[in-house]
Amino acid sequence: MHVALRPPSDFLAELERKHFWWEPIGDAPRSASRIVAQAMSYANFAEIRQLETVLGPDLLTDVMLDAQPGWIDPRSWELWRGRLQRATGRPIPEEPPQRTFDVDDL
Repeated sequence: MHVALRPPSDFLAELERKHFWWEPIGDAPRSASRIVAQAMSYANFAEIRQLETVLGPDLLTDVMLDAQPGWIDPRSWELWRGRLQRATGRPIPEEPPQRTFDVDDL
């Protein structure tokens, strides 16, 4: 599933400036979901409240459910999972997505 996330562009740009300290890989810009997921991992409490206010709990839940392995660290996953399940009533997996490797490919 790909989330059609359209936060205000100035808000998204601010999140990207603050929470990414490396250049994007390749020519494609980072997706809005990727930027928000990174902010969800590194946000302080004031930023958590700002994310909830600007994006709302349903869109933040969509970002979690669309997250790729490594986008949201386990500690932040647990914090957001509790907040967003309570706010939306939607089920969110207990653990963030994990990378898997097929043993036959090694």
